[in-house]
Amino acid sequence: MSVYYSSSHRSGTMAGVFLLLLPIFFPSLFTPLSYASPSIFSEWNAPKPRHSRLLKSALQRQTSSEEQSDLWMPLAYQGWKPCTESVIASTLPEKSEGYIQVFLDGGLNQQRMAICDAVVVAKILNATLVIPYLEVNPVWQDSSTFEDIFDVDYFINVLKDDIAIVKELPDELSWSTREYYATGIRPTRIKTASVHASTNWYLDNVLPVLQSYGIAAIAPFSHRMTFDNLPKYLQHLRCKVNFQALAFVPHIRHLGDVLVNRLRDPSTKDGSNYIREVSEKYKLGAGKFVALHLRFDKDMAAHSACDFGGGKAEKLALAKYRQVIWQGRVLNSQFTDEELRSQGRCPLTPEEIGLLLAALGFDNSTRLYLASHKVYGGEARISTLRSLFPLMEDKKSLASSDERALIKGKASLLAAVDYYVSMHSDIFISASPGNMHNAMVGHRTYYNLKTIRPNMALLGQLFLNKTLSWPEFKEAVVEGHKNRQGQIRLRKPNRSLYTYPAPDCMCQG
Repeated sequence: MSVYYSSSHRSGTMAGVFLLLLPIFFPSLFTPLSYASPSIFSEWNAPKPRHSRLLKSALQRQTSSEEQSDLWMPLAYQGWKPCTESVIASTLPEKSEGYIQVFLDGGLNQQRMAICDAVVVAKILNATLVIPYLEVNPVWQDSSTFEDIFDVDYFINVLKDDIAIVKELPDELSWSTREYYATGIRPTRIKTASVHASTNWYLDNVLPVLQSYGIAAIAPFSHRMTFDNLPKYLQHLRCKVNFQALAFVPHIRHLGDVLVNRLRDPSTKDGSNYIREVSEKYKLGAGKFVALHLRFDKDMAAHSACDFGGGKAEKLALAKYRQVIWQGRVLNSQFTDEELRSQGRCPLTPEEIGLLLAALGFDNSTRLYLASHKVYGGEARISTLRSLFPLMEDKKSLASSDERALIKGKASLLAAVDYYVSMHSDIFISASPGNMHNAMVGHRTYYNLKTIRPNMALLGQLFLNKTLSWPEFKEAVVEGHKNRQGQIRLRKPNRSLYTYPAPDCMCQG
């Protein structure tokens, strides 16, 4: 009895000590609501498949050779071709009105579009453009500069007949820095540029500053140029910047080529077991691959206010993150998960995008390139997708640590590699709309490349129907995506020409 009591007492004491030490060794378990970090439980609780009936059938799917042939067939010519040369010969002004600086926030693709607009603003004002300054992204904390991402000399050379561009300001204007504008109100800073401002707005509000001080700094600048009522030569200039002048630095292009080559020819990757495994499954669609942008990071998941099957811990973690980042002000949060899904406002989970691809006819020999910075939930969340597509690769699986050394920890450079590989894929698909999706849809449309646009509303409704059989699901998916695989869609008013390049950037014939 005494032995039992002594043992129990010691056990109780040890348990008490463990509980006291737990907050020290695992502080994230006890994170207060005012912090942005989710509870560690949200990473431990691997979400179970939400569509197990469909998943079971998808894992046993059989795809005919005819289906495979149709899937991989390139798009037929649609009567449109790239066309960025203006009918008006572009000339530089005899005298520059001054220097234009722009400070760009957002991620890589948002910055890319803003760079194009900055060139147009410089053209409108007969100004000299200073290589754009890229703000540190608050989500990814990446301090990569324009020169780190894009080939500056190539950029300047391609546009040399359109505008004057300098890498830095002359000494007498070197005071005009980001830090200078952060410490007070400055007469040379324009911060009132409205979203989609017109050419007249820039002539009325920025040109006088240029003429008075020789310099004007516009911040913020994202989405500060209208898409409508611009002369054709300015629209063509936008297209020229986006599709011709913005080339990634050589080491990004080189790594991108390495990844593409290894995706197309697995034998170029080291490891006999890997080669043997691939050679057995690598049949239909040989030499081809799908690039999947799995936009499922913590930011996206929290902002959507949807339920992703991670239980109470995940709901709490996302709610906490929402509160800290947006003070809880997320429009979607006033709707139920069912309402959001039926309206197509929930990003597809890795499981759901896998079911979509399987229903479209991609089999388990499909080469899949995962173009994503970080997936919320990690490998536990991706595992279902991997079970459907075992030949799924990403930057880490395709390239060694040494080969990735120059991009390690740099979100913008990682995104640039994904962009490059995605542009060279046979088929591109994104799990939800966003800047990467929009940029890629437009760029691939420009070159008539196959791009699948998920029908979010249809898929939301299908996934809500828990009684749907696999044949019914497959038929609905195939029918609902017949005209969403790269067909030309003409730009409508107020729409972005970076997503809809026809007719502004393309010609018929």
